[in-house]
Amino acid sequence: MSNSELHNYLPGLPEAALQEFTQWCVLEQATAAGYEFTPDLVKLENLETVDYIQELVGQFADATRKSIEGSMAILVAGKQADTHALPGIAAIVDFISLYVKYLVPKGPNNELPPDEKLNLASKEQFEQLCQIAKKYSVEI
Repeated sequence: MSNSELHNYLPGLPEAALQEFTQWCVLEQATAAGYEFTPDLVKLENLETVDYIQELVGQFADATRKSIEGSMAILVAGKQADTHALPGIAAIVDFISLYVKYLVPKGPNNELPPDEKLNLASKEQFEQLCQIAKKYSVEI
């Protein structure tokens, strides 16, 4: 499973599932790769789901794109997400899943070859998305 297929499932998920998946990508998958990120919880407080996702993604991108690998990953992820042309909040979730996926191989905690780590990151994202979708009674 690759992220090029992952985007096919995002529009069919409820916003709450997209929020949960975004949180997992940013707070767990990126952290496991060695990216330290602490969201500004005050800015996230009491936001509607769509606004919450946008704010969390914005905070994470601002914190990680200052490095060379972050700048390159954000460019590649943005370009690929644009080709998927998803509607609404699914487009932002597609972008962040791609961005995190492309950050993972360069992460300081990575000891696997880049292609292997990319494949593993994609697999982890798909498995997580399946678990979240199941929680919301959506079949993937």
